[in-house]
Amino acid sequence: MKQFIKKIKLISILVLIINSIPVFAQNKINIQGVVYDEFDYPIPYASIGIVKKNIGTSSTEEGSFKFYVTNNELSDIIEISSIGFESFEISVQDFINLSDKTFVLKEMITELGEVSIESPRNIVKKALKKLKDNTLSDKHKLGVLYRRWSVEDNICRYFIEQYIDVLDRGPWSYIQAFDVLHSRNSSDYRFLKNEQNIHAIKYMEQNNPLRSGPPMSSYTWKKIDDTFYENEDVIVLQGTMRNGNNITFYVGFDTNKIYKIEKDITSMKIGKSLTALYIYKNNNKGELYLSYHNREWNGAVPTPDHVKRAMLQAGERERKYIPISYRHEIFVLNLEDKDGKIKVDGETVQKDMTLYKIPYDKDFWNNLSIPPETKFYRKNIGELESLYGVPIKTQFEYSNR
Repeated sequence: MKQFIKKIKLISILVLIINSIPVFAQNKINIQGVVYDEFDYPIPYASIGIVKKNIGTSSTEEGSFKFYVTNNELSDIIEISSIGFESFEISVQDFINLSDKTFVLKEMITELGEVSIESPRNIVKKALKKLKDNTLSDKHKLGVLYRRWSVEDNICRYFIEQYIDVLDRGPWSYIQAFDVLHSRNSSDYRFLKNEQNIHAIKYMEQNNPLRSGPPMSSYTWKKIDDTFYENEDVIVLQGTMRNGNNITFYVGFDTNKIYKIEKDITSMKIGKSLTALYIYKNNNKGELYLSYHNREWNGAVPTPDHVKRAMLQAGERERKYIPISYRHEIFVLNLEDKDGKIKVDGETVQKDMTLYKIPYDKDFWNNLSIPPETKFYRKNIGELESLYGVPIKTQFEYSNR
């Protein structure tokens, strides 16, 4: 009788374990491919996904993409879109059946030509005025993959990536809250462990011209190009400050939607520069929300004394400054916008993203829609592994304990 009861208990435990495995992990379908133009050049940061369900990702700088769906999406439509190109649609089932998952987008020629338009300054003012109407301004949650690379003396010495729930109300407002759910990082080989007093995602917010509103009187605006996106002509407008810093807006001709922002700040006096890119896409209601972001800060800092000593011991010439750079990248992997039902357990204390000590969850990262590896990724991971011969997977495991 006791053995029978033990068997019943064992079966119950096994059933419990099986039921606790996420359904997504049991039937996930890999949607992976690459996007090119008609001249065999990769199309970076294209939007790929199921618009109806707000599922998807962006292509890497090499045009490659990857995300997961389930059997529930087999009849849904995948859309691939990028500024300057005709959008492409295919069902999930047809995508799976393809032997070659290379997609070529056709370049679209705008019909604006010499059409008379308003002054560039007025177009920008009108776009900013309609920002709340054109973007997803109700409370919503973004599932974000955030990556940061730290390069010192031209060698990558630290890498961290986190999955974050972000409670937002669009670029007309500010991030309401965020919750770092998962984190993994390399071993820390940095000379300079500069800790910021806020998470890097807040700097992403602060550097976005739409969040604070560009000071119109400080910029001289001009039209530099026109292009096309999702059945709409797009005007490319550049604002330049007296010091040469500039921002570029890609604005819909009919809707005044701002689809893309480029930012370039250079201060030659202190030898530092910042470039940033923000790309927005339409949700299933035609409202824009952030889909991709990157920014890179380059500069130099005074060489720390302990590094000077190491240089001298190694027989190297002492250098006054060390070149450093930080590259940040965000892929928005999902969107939830259920009216009144969105909740994020926000961080109560602001701190540097490296200070979140979250145990490494191998199963989570294996089931996340991680973008395909690029040359940039492999180069930096290779440098991290070569410093002491430790594989990156081992670094992830032991650096997050």
